[in-house]
Amino acid sequence: MFTPISEIGEFGLIDRISVILGEVANEDVLEGIGDDASVIRIDDDRAEVVTTDGLIEGVHFDLSFMPPEHLGAKSLTVNISDVVAMNAQPRYATLLLGLPGHVSVEMVESLYRGAKKVCDAYGVTIVGGDTTGAHQLTIGVTLIGYAHPDRVVYRRGAQPGDLLCVTGDLGSAFAGLRVLLRQRMELAEEGEGFSPNLESYRYVINRNLTPTARLGFVRQLETAGVLPHAMIDISDGLASEINHLARRSGCGASVHEAKLPIHPQTRTVARELEESPTHFALNGGEDYELLFAIAPEDAEKLDPGHVTMIGEFVEGEDVMLIREDGTSERLAATGWDHFG
Repeated sequence: MFTPISEIGEFGLIDRISVILGEVANEDVLEGIGDDASVIRIDDDRAEVVTTDGLIEGVHFDLSFMPPEHLGAKSLTVNISDVVAMNAQPRYATLLLGLPGHVSVEMVESLYRGAKKVCDAYGVTIVGGDTTGAHQLTIGVTLIGYAHPDRVVYRRGAQPGDLLCVTGDLGSAFAGLRVLLRQRMELAEEGEGFSPNLESYRYVINRNLTPTARLGFVRQLETAGVLPHAMIDISDGLASEINHLARRSGCGASVHEAKLPIHPQTRTVARELEESPTHFALNGGEDYELLFAIAPEDAEKLDPGHVTMIGEFVEGEDVMLIREDGTSERLAATGWDHFG
């Protein structure tokens, strides 16, 4: 009798793997499986922050609307975001490419140009990698960053009374994906007579194709003298990430629907599809914004133009959504699950 992975989901599978690997006995490993990145102490003044992520054609991207240069850029950005979420500075990367027959030399060159452009913007150097044949275009990135051991921020550490904060806006990457999927469908239906309407949705499309890692905001935190108690980047959806922080921190949380930062274009796309903007914000994923916990006294040190206070951590273990009408409901850890 075999158990389908879809029965336990991505995080259930990670839990099973963690049981097999057991507790890390090396005292220099400050964090192993279970956070945005692993943390290894180099010396008293420096820790190495390491993450690996993959993008698979047909699962994470569609080449019919994802240009190779954008794909190369995004593959680096999503890993940089993991390191940034640990309050660390990204430095070095390796890049694995699994190449099927339909990928040309020119496409690979364009992909690397996109990767290089992002690396230059964030101070990262690609130092190696590997290429191999594959059935679908596959990209794997390992990224290494550094931080002082005392400045690393984990998913654990939030305390009842802490404010729950988020950078930027939510749901726009998902809105951009929905626009691209809708226009691809219209192209298939109308053929050569189809004229795409991209300009009206430029913001949300760019948020999907060319996301931004919030390294600049982490530097602002340091300048302001604020060290979050816990932090995570929003890759699988806000609802999922809030539950991660609450579970790892051993407390509950309350999230206020009225305070969720949602861009007007995201609201427009949701209305056109007759769906809820709140659903986009909670479950869309791929925003790569930072979700973090801070002490209430630190709130006034942050620029309100860059961060929104969307809730608070509370006693107990329940994560609740407070609706605009005053009602509340349990906020399940829904969002992107590779095997769900």
